[in-house]
Amino acid sequence: MNKIHYTPIGVIRSPFKMVEGMPIQPSGAKGIAGSVEIYEMFADGLKDLEGFSHIILIYHLHRSRGFKLHVKPFLDDQLRGVFATRAPRRPNAIGISVVRLLQVDRNILNIEDVDILDGTPLLDIKPYVPAFDERDVVKTGWVSSRVDSVAVVRSDDRFKSGEE
Repeated sequence: MNKIHYTPIGVIRSPFKMVEGMPIQPSGAKGIAGSVEIYEMFADGLKDLEGFSHIILIYHLHRSRGFKLHVKPFLDDQLRGVFATRAPRRPNAIGISVVRLLQVDRNILNIEDVDILDGTPLLDIKPYVPAFDERDVVKTGWVSSRVDSVAVVRSDDRFKSGEE
């Protein structure tokens, strides 16, 4: 299999210096402020972004090491297939978050609803467009009975040491 190489376009800043205690999804991080520093060589790509209220951040889970195909997600105590979760220890350590875009100041994006570790390398930004991204009638599998607890559940160290 061929290797794929990505170059970070910036770095995400947040109040979260440690994985433990972080919100596990942006909906559990309402009002938490952060910023994104876009490297100068990519700053021109921010043109017209200020017209969007929300953006999708695609990033490298730089603290994630290795992966397991079965994990105990934060919202459950059962082993689940990793692709049926949003657990960070994945075959490709890629994370996504939809955050509120407050302001574009040259190469700095001020954002809210941040559930991302400080210093996380940013791979890409896409505008959130409800007509493209929202879906009518969806099924949410095992998460459907636990979705209400996302605002209070916080990250712990279960994915740090390789133990689930």
